[in-house]
Amino acid sequence: MVELLTLAREQVGGLAAVRLGGAKPTVLVTEPRAVQHVLAQHPDRYVKRSHRARLLIGDGVLSATGDAWKSQRRLLQSQFTGQGMRRYEQRIAEAARATAARWAGHARTGQELDLATEMRHFALDTIWRSLTGFELDATTEAELELVGAVVAALPQLPDDSVKAHEAVAAFLERIDAIAHRAIDTARTQPPGPDGPGLLQVLLEASAERPEYTDKLIRDELVTLLLAGHETTATTLTWLYLLLDRHPEAREQALSAGPAGSPERREAVQALVHETLRLYPSAWILPRWTAEADTVAGFAVEADTDLLVCPYLTHRDPVRWPEPERFDPTRFTRPGGRPTEHGAYLPFGLGPRACLGMQFALRESVALLEVLLPAYTVAFRSTPPRAAYSITVRPDGPTPAVVTAAADFGG
Repeated sequence: MVELLTLAREQVGGLAAVRLGGAKPTVLVTEPRAVQHVLAQHPDRYVKRSHRARLLIGDGVLSATGDAWKSQRRLLQSQFTGQGMRRYEQRIAEAARATAARWAGHARTGQELDLATEMRHFALDTIWRSLTGFELDATTEAELELVGAVVAALPQLPDDSVKAHEAVAAFLERIDAIAHRAIDTARTQPPGPDGPGLLQVLLEASAERPEYTDKLIRDELVTLLLAGHETTATTLTWLYLLLDRHPEAREQALSAGPAGSPERREAVQALVHETLRLYPSAWILPRWTAEADTVAGFAVEADTDLLVCPYLTHRDPVRWPEPERFDPTRFTRPGGRPTEHGAYLPFGLGPRACLGMQFALRESVALLEVLLPAYTVAFRSTPPRAAYSITVRPDGPTPAVVTAAADFGG
């Protein structure tokens, strides 16, 4: 599908009607002004009708709509901004240190690792500590890998919701079991060494808000597990694949300043932002027009499907010169990136933008600040292409060897 969308953008422009098999054309939206109009200025006119992962996440905040979504969003919002984020910084740091210790062992022995697997472990450990207060153990990790298995299976599942559910029922049953075990543990046992996690916030809500049944708490827990590790792991995997082709970018980031300095952190953040430009967490955002409207001068009828595509917006040569080139300095030098609203939206835009954006950025930078100075990564082979599903992920294994490296100024 991405080839068709790319062709439509190139031939027609930032607002294009494309036929994707339905009776009516779908409107592709990539022009920043139109993106801003749809996602940020008029979210009540352009709504989400369903989520592709609904059979996995149920009524969690990603798939919820209307008043239920507003209520769920308000509850979680405070956990991912300001004071709420500070309570998770120690947990993020501990997960990063655990990954660094594992890489130290790999570097000593020369043992091959799969980079994508390592990044999934780190991201899953981080979100599990933040949800429960406990480090991720091997048994729990093996069970939670099924979340990724269901996500990977989504594009091949039948359109019929009952048949789709039946196809992954065994996986869902095991995911349910571990989710409810975590809920029971949070109810009956003392909190982990870092104190209560985000799961405790959901349980406290259930005491005052009857809609927070164990079913909804399970749905929110699985939603946060999915959103809290899948996108971060994918971003970090792409980042290392890009550094493999552009090793000078690592050297530039480490040479920006000593470890812990604002200059070093800004340069590392730029690596993440440029990776997200090329491979945004939310690469495509489906919407449906609840009422007729005019977008960037074009009439859009009610009951029309739209696809907002950050992936293509970020590759617009008008706004991003040499858009296919990996250039982190776009985010550090004056005038390096467009200031136009809607031109850069790796986590979406407007009221339905990703809740965990700051969390994802902080954990990515925290890990890179530990790993980049200490280790270099040599891939044995790299995936030949990208796979487009809920995320844009490398389509294949990422075998690599890590080697201890000199620290650039830190």
